[in-house]
Amino acid sequence: MSDDLDAVFSALADPTRRAILTMLLEDDMAVTDVAEPFEMSLAAISKHLAILTRAGLISQEKRGRVKWCKLEPDALRAASVWMQGFGQFEPVNLDAFERFLEFEFGPAPDPADTADREDGAG
Repeated sequence: MSDDLDAVFSALADPTRRAILTMLLEDDMAVTDVAEPFEMSLAAISKHLAILTRAGLISQEKRGRVKWCKLEPDALRAASVWMQGFGQFEPVNLDAFERFLEFEFGPAPDPADTADREDGAG
């Protein structure tokens, strides 16, 4: 699964490839239609499409003489599940946690008192 995630995130790292995915959200598109809004060669677009295909983010198929691209949303699902794992923890409210500790265990000792005892002054 790690290799699959690496391929997905690597593919998503490029703004051109992200733009292509956004375009394919609407509908399947011919390769020439995908290439149209970009100021790059058809060969360069084909390389981007190959990376997206290897990552499983899109599929390509020939229909007659035309090569079509289709979004494959399941490839994004694994990446989304992985990223959601980082959002499962609520941020810790340290002030509330400190109040809880004081309630449960009493006030924290004064650090100056601890330093005096370590010096033998206490």
